[in-house]
Amino acid sequence: MTQQNNNPVTSKVWFITGSSRGFGRVWAEAALKRGDRVAATARQLASIADLKEKYGENVLTLALDVTNAEQVKAVVAQAHAHFGKLDIVLNNAGYSLVGTIEEGSAEDIRAEYETNVLGPVAVIQAALPLLRKQGGGHILGTSSNLGHVTLPVIGYYCSSKWAFEAIHESLALEVKAFGIKVTIIEPGAYATEFGSPESLKFAAGLDIYEDFKMQFFNSLREMERGDPGATPEAMFKVVDSENPPLRINLGSNNLSWTRAVYAERMATWEEWDTVAIAAQGTSK
Repeated sequence: MTQQNNNPVTSKVWFITGSSRGFGRVWAEAALKRGDRVAATARQLASIADLKEKYGENVLTLALDVTNAEQVKAVVAQAHAHFGKLDIVLNNAGYSLVGTIEEGSAEDIRAEYETNVLGPVAVIQAALPLLRKQGGGHILGTSSNLGHVTLPVIGYYCSSKWAFEAIHESLALEVKAFGIKVTIIEPGAYATEFGSPESLKFAAGLDIYEDFKMQFFNSLREMERGDPGATPEAMFKVVDSENPPLRINLGSNNLSWTRAVYAERMATWEEWDTVAIAAQGTSK
C-alpha cells in the first residue's frame, strides 16, 4: 500500500509530459493520490483540465507541445518556479508511426523523431540547469521493450526508442556527478490508449504489404496486455529508491523476449568473430 504524503515540504514534485492519456495520465493521477505534486502537461490543456478540478493546488496543468523547444524551456521554468523544485522529470509524450520501412516518408520519419527523440531532449536540456542548481533530481524516460528488440511495421517507432535509450544511457554518465539520476522505463504491451488514433500515425500504404500488415495486426490483437493500473507501485519504488536502476522493465514478458533476442545476437557475433578479428588488421 502506498503511503500518502500530504506534506508539501517532503512530497515529491513531478513534471510529466503526455499527461492526457495512457501511462502519463495513470502515473500523474497515482502521484497526486499519494500526496505528491505534479506539473501535468499535454498538447491540449482541456484534456487535463479535470486534474485541476480533482487535485486543486497540488497540480499545475500546462499546455505543452514538446516539439516546440522554446515553449518547452518556458513551461519547464514555469513549473519549477511554481513549485520551487522539480524532483522528477518524466518524458512520456510519444506516438508510433505505422508503416513498413519502404512506406515511411521523410516527413513522417522526421515528425516521429521530433516528438519521440528531439522533444524529450528539449525537456532534458531545459531541466538540467534547474536540477543542477537545486542539487539533484531524477530524469525518467518512457521507452519500451522495443528499445532493445524490434517488430516489423513499426520499425521507425522502434528506432526512435533505440535512440531514446542511447541518449539516456549517455546522459546518466554525464550527470551522475551532479546528483542527478536517470532511469529508462521499458513497458511491454499494455491496455493503454497507445493504440488509439491519437497515438498512431499511418504512413501511406503500398498494396504489396497489405497481407503482411494484416497478419501483423492480427498477431498484435492476440498479444497479452498488462493492466496500466498495476504500474504505479513499480514507478514509486524507482523514484523512492536511493539507488534507482538505469533501466526497468514493466510487465512479465519483456525479459524472456529480450534474453532470447540477445542470445541470438551473441551467437551470430561469436560465429563471425574470426572474420571480425581478421578485419582488425595488423597494428603498425
